[in-house]
Amino acid sequence: MIAVPELVTIDPEVTAAVHAVIPLSGLRDFFDASFGALAGAIAAQQLDIKSPAFGLYRGASGDPLDVEVGFATGRPVDPTGAVFAGSLPGGRVARLTHVGGFDGLGSSWNDLHAWIESQGLTPADHRWEVYITQPSPDMDPNDLRTELNWPVAD
Repeated sequence: MIAVPELVTIDPEVTAAVHAVIPLSGLRDFFDASFGALAGAIAAQQLDIKSPAFGLYRGASGDPLDVEVGFATGRPVDPTGAVFAGSLPGGRVARLTHVGGFDGLGSSWNDLHAWIESQGLTPADHRWEVYITQPSPDMDPNDLRTELNWPVAD
């Protein structure tokens, strides 16, 4: 399956999220801890989850990473512990669905960046992944689907 980028216009979304600037080596642990904190806050506040989990990245890729992890929710979360009310931006977004394991995400992000530039568009300094397929320890990584979203300007 060959993924083809597309340009879409989306509405902003309210989120419950956790933010940190972390070393690349700590990314998995950060996601795991964040999902635990988010689950507790979302359940305690009886929020509706409106989307699969996302990871929002700010600035250039590299080490360390400025990352925000969360879920789109029906209304803002009341801040508790590390969980805060955030948002995903609306507007024009270049989108690509990555098929396969997380180790190939860098290549897909590079492909999306090249496509954006080939369209004469300017990528924003932030971008996010939506984890369409929830990973599990016994699944085939080739079954994973991750939606890559990169806001653009003319």
